[in-house]
Amino acid sequence: TFAQALAEYYASKEKIVKTVEAPRDLILPETITQYAISHGSPEEVHDVLLLSRPDYTIFDEMRNTEDFKLFADMRLAGVGMIGVIHGTNPIDAIQRFVGRVELGVIPQVIDTVLFIKNGQIDKVLSVKMVVKVPAGMTEADLARPVVTVRNFETGKLEFELYSYGEETVVVPVEKEEVKGARKLASKEIKKYFEQYTSPVEVEVVSENKAIVKVPEWDISAIIGKGGSRIDKIEDDLGISIDIQELP
Repeated sequence: TFAQALAEYYASKEKIVKTVEAPRDLILPETITQYAISHGSPEEVHDVLLLSRPDYTIFDEMRNTEDFKLFADMRLAGVGMIGVIHGTNPIDAIQRFVGRVELGVIPQVIDTVLFIKNGQIDKVLSVKMVVKVPAGMTEADLARPVVTVRNFETGKLEFELYSYGEETVVVPVEKEEVKGARKLASKEIKKYFEQYTSPVEVEVVSENKAIVKVPEWDISAIIGKGGSRIDKIEDDLGISIDIQELP
């Protein structure tokens, strides 16, 4: 297996390597100590590993909540951890930590996910915590801590994990292509606003909302007294308009 090859590789580099297995079935050289978690409690394994301070520990395989908590605790203690989880997709490995570990701790516990399919490394994901507005949301005050999951090789953002109400959600991120209809709408809105001011920048963020950037000195005139003019403009265009200052 890949885990076995990795253990042998680190051992060849004169690193202290140990394994936690259930059942103990990896065939490894005698220099690598193998612990069977089924022959002891997670607390005993935890104590032994912390006292021995290995460079790397291979956890094969993680199944229940106790396993995930042990993995997280050892990783936070500074032990290099490599965990084996079975799943149909790479994101499954991260999702199985949700609810078992605090969301903000996940990037400290997992930094890389290797997805092996048909004996080959199919995909590599990197995990990081940032503060941003989640994909698909537009209001700046919706910014929050977000765990981003990117393709390690291309840097493309593939998933976001964040708290939404009382739930932790895992959202796939797909870059929306600007469709022809949206481009046309952008041109029409720009043409409409050029009656009042120039230059104008328009960004259509969804089917029913657009951001229009205009010079600062024209903003009050466009909005009108009590918002009367912008209300009329929104009625004419059939879309919600967010007026912003042109940089």
